[in-house]
Amino acid sequence: MYMKLHKVCFCGLVTLLAACGGETDHRGKTPLVEVDGAFLYKEDLKASMPIGLSKADSASFTENYIRKWVEDVLLYEKAESNVSDAGRIETLVQNYRKSLIMHDYQQHLVEQMLTSELSDEELKQFYEDNKPLFRVDETLIKGLYIKVPQTASGISRIRRWYQSKDEESVDRLEKYSLSNAVDYIYFYDRWMPASVLLAKLPRKFKDAERYLEQNRHIELKDSAYYYFLHVDDILKRGQEKTFDAARDEVKKALGNLKQTEFMRQVRTDLYQTAERQERIKYYYKDQ
Repeated sequence: MYMKLHKVCFCGLVTLLAACGGETDHRGKTPLVEVDGAFLYKEDLKASMPIGLSKADSASFTENYIRKWVEDVLLYEKAESNVSDAGRIETLVQNYRKSLIMHDYQQHLVEQMLTSELSDEELKQFYEDNKPLFRVDETLIKGLYIKVPQTASGISRIRRWYQSKDEESVDRLEKYSLSNAVDYIYFYDRWMPASVLLAKLPRKFKDAERYLEQNRHIELKDSAYYYFLHVDDILKRGQEKTFDAARDEVKKALGNLKQTEFMRQVRTDLYQTAERQERIKYYYKDQ
């Protein structure tokens, strides 16, 4: 809860507050500090204050914030009066302002352009045309994982169910996991990093990729649990990703390409319109 600033007195704040006033239009804001005509307002301080501070921490934050604000104002004034090349600084400021305005406008245009979702046909065509770009950088697998206590009943049934992806087996295993499993992950429908699943098993693997290639039905145990991992499909490092594995990357890459092409067309249209309206004058061509 924010502290009530008008009740807080510290480090001569009351004296500083007394300096605020006069005929300055504060546009409804409450001034806290003035330095040479520059004002810090209660509303700005409040917006910067972290939520949930204690009364003591709130007072400390306020004191430090005000002190830094005053020092920044004084340092800026000193620097401004001693800058050696004001023209260069002004040019940099103007260029930066121009970049910010163009960036904001382009983002607005892009957001309007992206209101229509990329179709599956577009994504698949882009994927087919650029398959070499989408390669696996770590081993990915699809399958199912379940961890159960050794004291659980029906272990023999788990051995049958976890090795099959048919609807009946998966349904029975899911129902069983609700009351018996410590951990259960169904990922037949998505690719997951093999390292994530292998980290759940009670042993280390020197060549995990080779092990998974040779062992699609993995059953291990330690002193307390059974671990079952069925590997239905595998993508090795360096292989081209399938479309479903690369979908998010494809969508991002195609989206970026469309944005670039869209903005290139916007710039071209603006240029051609200005040329038709004879708003562009090339003095250098007459020299």
